[in-house]
Formats: sequence, structure tokens, C-alpha cells
Amino acid sequence: MKFCVDFDTGDMIRCWVVPDNPIAISRIVIKIDGRRNVPLEASLTEDAFRAMGWHSTGQCAFHITEAHVPGLPQLSHLEIYEADTNVLLYRRKPAAECVQRRLLLINTSVNPETALQGMLFRHFQQSSFGIGAMSEEILKSTLEGRALSSCFLSGALSIPRYEHLFPPDLMLSTALIHDPHVEMATRLCWLRDRAEAAADPGRRWRLGRLAEAAAFTTEYDLADVKSLKRLFRMLPEPAYHFLYNPLTRQFGTRLPDDRVHPGNSIVAIEILARVGIVGHRSYFEAFATTLLDELGIQDTVPKPDPIPAEVLALADRLRGVKAVADMLVFDIAMADAVLSSVSKSWSR
Repeated sequence: MKFCVDFDTGDMIRCWVVPDNPIAISRIVIKIDGRRNVPLEASLTEDAFRAMGWHSTGQCAFHITEAHVPGLPQLSHLEIYEADTNVLLYRRKPAAECVQRRLLLINTSVNPETALQGMLFRHFQQSSFGIGAMSEEILKSTLEGRALSSCFLSGALSIPRYEHLFPPDLMLSTALIHDPHVEMATRLCWLRDRAEAAADPGRRWRLGRLAEAAAFTTEYDLADVKSLKRLFRMLPEPAYHFLYNPLTRQFGTRLPDDRVHPGNSIVAIEILARVGIVGHRSYFEAFATTLLDELGIQDTVPKPDPIPAEVLALADRLRGVKAVADMLVFDIAMADAVLSSVSKSWSR
């Protein structure tokens, strides 16, 4: 699915949606104040969509006016969703309530930065979380949309693949780097916690290739160093891929299946240097304060999501396993460089 909101003049909203089914007529749902739903079918044809092979008829465009939504010019809040996927296409919100900036928070951990998301989303006209899980076309449409001057996006992306879609003059990019050993411990616990789903045929599909990795973790005791050493000797390929230098993979490779080589670590460092604001999880308050100051937002700096004691204890055990040091050598270099830079300017 591809989509774009061309403009919202108050009395008219123009947008288009090209559905995945090339013979289907585009349909949207307009939600007013979160209560009233107005379904619409595309009434306008765009020959360009047919010429490019995107759609068989090109009937994909909408001119939304007061004829479709009574009182449209007076409505301060409304939302437009694609009818079949329920993907949010556009949200109208008074400009006075919004920061007129486009912000991307690059999630570098398997767990999202919920504390930051919870603080920031209310200051923007539109927010989308978990964008790394979007399909290629929806993700590109979301990043390329220019109608919104106030939006907040967050998710785990392969940065080299999408960096050209968020240049610094159009979007402020940010990243919070985590301690590599803590992140590996977090990922191991994440896999273990999904072992039950991996064993259930009705839910296994949700984990994709990580289902095998999740089931594998149940065979080992994460609290025992000897068991951990055996785990790393027997890692199946999906688990190895998930745990091997994930930060370098995210910033240094274009495709999910690309192998990570020493050259990728150089690429990753160069790309990380182009990110607008980079912080370290050990200096969470410094990162959040810098971000709020850059955006001009007056708000209380949130407390970071606590790291479970079990994860911290596992991270300490992982530091003594040689196989782990070999698997995280590039990520450790990147994280140490960020930590060294941040610690020179901030105190904990």
C-alpha cells in the first residue's frame, strides 16, 4: 500500500491511497473526535497510477470536503485511516498544540523506548511507533510524507537503507545507545519469554524466523555460566543473527540478511555520526533533556524504563564469556565511543 496526504486547507483535505489489491477501489475511514466514523470510497482517478502500473484504474484519490464531513472547516480533531489495514494516514490537530518539527527516534534495543514515546507523542500532530515493522511501501510513504510538519516516528530501522528519506533539513533523527552486554541479556530474556508462543502452532507464526531461537533458549539455564557457554557454542543461525552485533547491523547494513563484516562497523560509525542527537542509556536524563531543549518542549523529563535485576545479572555473567566478547566486538567499540563522548559533557 502506498499513500500520501497532499494538503489540508481546513475546508478540503486531498489524499490518495493505492491499495495492495490493484483492482480494488481505495477506501478510507474518517474518525471524528474518536467517535463518529465516516467511510469513503475514492471518487477521483489519477492516470499516473495506472501508467506506473500501481493500479488498474487509478481510482485512488480523495477530495474530502464539507459534503462528505459536515462542519469539516470547524473540526479541530479528526483522523483518517485506510479502511482495510487500519493504518493511520493523517491526523488533524490544532497547530498551537503541536511542535512544528519532524522527529525520528531510532530504537536500538529490542524493547522500544516507551518512556520517551509516552512523553513526546502528545506534543505532535501525528505519531507512529514501531515503524520498523511496517511493510516497505507503508514505511516509505510514512517517511516521505511532507504534508505533516509535526510528526513523531519511532522504530528499529536498517538505517543505511532509509537514511536518504530523513535528511537533517527535513527531520531530526535521534538514537539512544544501550550497553551491548545489557542489550544481549535483554534479547536473550526476550527470546526466552516468547518460548511458549514459539511452541504454540497457533502463535508461532508471529515470531517468524525467531521462533526457532526462542524455543532454543529453553534448553539452557541463563543463570549458569557453564550453561551459557554451551548455549553460545550451539546457537542456531536465527539466534546468532539476532544476537551478533545488532547495533552494527542496524547502522551498517542495508538488508536484514546482510552479513556483518569489519567494514560494516566503519560504515555504522560514519552513519551514527550523522544522526542529529545521539545519547547513551547510562545518561538517559541527559539525552531526554537535550531532546526537549532542541524541540523547545517544556515538559518533565521522564524516568527511564527500569532494567530488570535479572537482565543486569545476566549481563554481568555475559561479560565473562569469551564467545560473547567476540560477538559484540563492533558494538562495544561503538557504544564505548558514544559513552566516552557523552560522559565528557554530562554527569550521571
